[in-house]
Amino acid sequence: MEYDAIILGAGGAGLQAAFTAGKAGARVLVLDHAEKAGKKILISGGGRCNFTNTGTEPGCYISQNPHFAKSALSRYTPWDFLALVEKHGIAWHEKTLGQLFCDGSARQIVAMLLDECARGGVEIRLGTELGEIGHADGRFRVAGHSAPQLVIATGGPSIPKMGATGIAYDIARQFGMKIVPPRPALVPLTLGEDAAAFRAISGVACPVSAQAGASGPAFSEAALFTHKGLSGPAILQASSYWSPGDAVTLSLAADAGDRLRDARRRMPRSHLRAALAEFLPNRLAEVLAQRIALPRELGNTPDAELDRAAGMLTALTFHPTGTEGYAKAEVTAGGIETDGLSSRTMEARAVPGLYAIGEAVDVTGWLGGYNFQWAWASGAAAGTAIAARMG
Repeated sequence: MEYDAIILGAGGAGLQAAFTAGKAGARVLVLDHAEKAGKKILISGGGRCNFTNTGTEPGCYISQNPHFAKSALSRYTPWDFLALVEKHGIAWHEKTLGQLFCDGSARQIVAMLLDECARGGVEIRLGTELGEIGHADGRFRVAGHSAPQLVIATGGPSIPKMGATGIAYDIARQFGMKIVPPRPALVPLTLGEDAAAFRAISGVACPVSAQAGASGPAFSEAALFTHKGLSGPAILQASSYWSPGDAVTLSLAADAGDRLRDARRRMPRSHLRAALAEFLPNRLAEVLAQRIALPRELGNTPDAELDRAAGMLTALTFHPTGTEGYAKAEVTAGGIETDGLSSRTMEARAVPGLYAIGEAVDVTGWLGGYNFQWAWASGAAAGTAIAARMG
């Protein structure tokens, strides 16, 4: 059978592109080597799928071209996807910071996407090895099928146990497209022996403001100390801005100076650990008290020493040795360079009919539903363009 478009990848972006084009009249085939569609969707958000974020804006994305995502995001918004969710009767709730989740299961989102594909007459073939991709006479040929339009929606290499690979980059290179070096993002950071005392308090979590490097944004959420280093939402967010050699700075209490002075007034015969334990977990308070090493009772500690302690609490600095890699990375940063794509249609400038969408592209969102919104928006952009080319 001849198709108008072949979409490689049955994840969020690929299925969104497929039903958008299919419902507009295009004959669409989706191919994926996985045995299930939407495998990453199924495990997202603790199984409840954080499917979008109401605070979505271009500044919540990382790319060599910070303007690239604006067009697609403005034309397919979180409210558009939410309308689809509600049309399918899926109950949802806002958890925090604009993050929207299913009340029930992530399976509902996958079922919704597959239902929309069925309504658009989309054919989906799973468990299919792509093999070599041919291109001649204005048609792309994949796994015995042919179409004048081809969409790269195979994601990035994060979470390889789910079947993720870097095939998107191989396909892009085949057609002369450039790749921004990929790297794990939204990923835990590892610490060396110089931070062994913090690794020893594995399981301790507390609210922080975390920043990677000197210019990265600060994220105010929870940090988690692990036996390998640092994790938790604030750390995952900061990790996307981290480069080898950068420091990661945690502010444990912006008002640390005031807190310590108040403690000195109220309990002058106590030591620093007791003051820290009033606003930090006990095990963390103990490690910090040992590191700060105030030699006197609080009542005998001069302002300069309290200021030094407060400085360490507002700028606790770590030098990560690396990340936990793609196995623990929620997404991949980098990818297919956006300069070679139309920001409106996601079509390759040099190869008519070739598109790249979703995580395969050098657009990486913050934690909290932003990457799914990019999948929906970029998929919708490509799907709309596929249908338009038919006319």
